[in-house]
Amino acid sequence: MPMHLPSPTRIPATGNKPKLIDEYVGRVNSKTTDASVAHMRSPSGWVEPGQTPEFDEYTVVLKGMLRVTSKQGALEVRAGQAVIAHRGEWVQYSTPEPEGAEYIAVCLPAFSPVTVHRDA
Repeated sequence: MPMHLPSPTRIPATGNKPKLIDEYVGRVNSKTTDASVAHMRSPSGWVEPGQTPEFDEYTVVLKGMLRVTSKQGALEVRAGQAVIAHRGEWVQYSTPEPEGAEYIAVCLPAFSPVTVHRDA
């Protein structure tokens, strides 16, 4: 039988400003370890620590612009665009523009605080 998930779970976020993370599928809301799907809303000026995760992250920007910085440079991913951050690659996410950003992130396997490996 399919699993109905009537609502997401709000997950605590890291970074210099409050960010909203609503997990629909993942380790917390559905006890799923194979993948996670979350709706993110980050304010203007938000920056999170860099990370070298053990998962691939597929991100679709719905509103605003998400900056994705890697050791090779920075990408500005705007509404209607997507980005893939590969496991084992250092990345840092931020939303420097006035409107912030809204986006959907899918992680394979599911996001975990243990496997994200954030910078100290």
